[in-house]
Amino acid sequence: MKKIFLFIIVLSLGLNLSFAQEGVEEKAVEEKPKVKDRPVREPFGSGILIDNQTCFIPEKKTLEMVIQHRFGPMNNGISDIWGIYKPGANIRIGFNYVVIDKLQLGYGLTMTNMTSDFSAKYNIIEQTRKNTIPVFVTVFADWGIDGRSNDSFGENYKPTNRFSYFTQLIVGRKFNDWCSIQVHGSFTHFNKVEPGTDHDKIGVGFNGRFKFSPQSAIHFQADFPLKIQGLSEYKTDNNEWVDHPVPNIGIGYELNTGAHSFQVYILSSKEILPQYSYMYNTIPNEQYPFWSTQNFLIGFTMTRLWGF
Repeated sequence: MKKIFLFIIVLSLGLNLSFAQEGVEEKAVEEKPKVKDRPVREPFGSGILIDNQTCFIPEKKTLEMVIQHRFGPMNNGISDIWGIYKPGANIRIGFNYVVIDKLQLGYGLTMTNMTSDFSAKYNIIEQTRKNTIPVFVTVFADWGIDGRSNDSFGENYKPTNRFSYFTQLIVGRKFNDWCSIQVHGSFTHFNKVEPGTDHDKIGVGFNGRFKFSPQSAIHFQADFPLKIQGLSEYKTDNNEWVDHPVPNIGIGYELNTGAHSFQVYILSSKEILPQYSYMYNTIPNEQYPFWSTQNFLIGFTMTRLWGF
């Protein structure tokens, strides 16, 4: 009898220890932290690609300096080094700061009309490494202030005549380590325009970047101002648009070293600010075909990042 009683006690203790160990193991599995699906790294080499903003925003407390330059048209060839020494260059210098995660604010000054611009860019959603979210969705807005004298705006001048606005929605994806593509739609508005020019313009476009080494890439852009009858204010007797802007097409080379990015390219717009490019890129189509060197320019963009 004593042996049976002793056997029951030993068996009970063994079962209790077994269940306790299983409970500890189950609790450890339950408390194991889940791995967070983080955003992909650097979908593009910098926050700007040729003329267009990208879905890339640096870490918070990062200052970005941007220098954009346009030379003259390339039609004279070697005589002026394909426009590099030709008069009529355009330049913009800007600074952007990431105040909080996914939000960047900026200011720039462009030679065209000495235009000051204030901008904001925000990543609504970010593509993740495990593809839980497959794309970036970014919104960009720019407010331009024409810096010319009051006389440049004619009679009945108002301070608001100087204002122009540009908004853009960007959808981008980094497909792999060497290929990133984005598409965008935009709306442009000028409070004051020249006779024969619309106040509003809607555009679409896309950008791409193809890396062929850790630091080098080929990139391109294509922006298309749309002919939308409901927005057009000036038409000819044949119901055709007057001086409708032409596409801004560009292709170039990028060298990226992390904190620095240098891009050199050929493109079809002398304007730098997007609202000017969508509204005023009206090359003389009747005299020169679109693909003529008269309508293409060499340009470059440099960016530099500092962390604070």
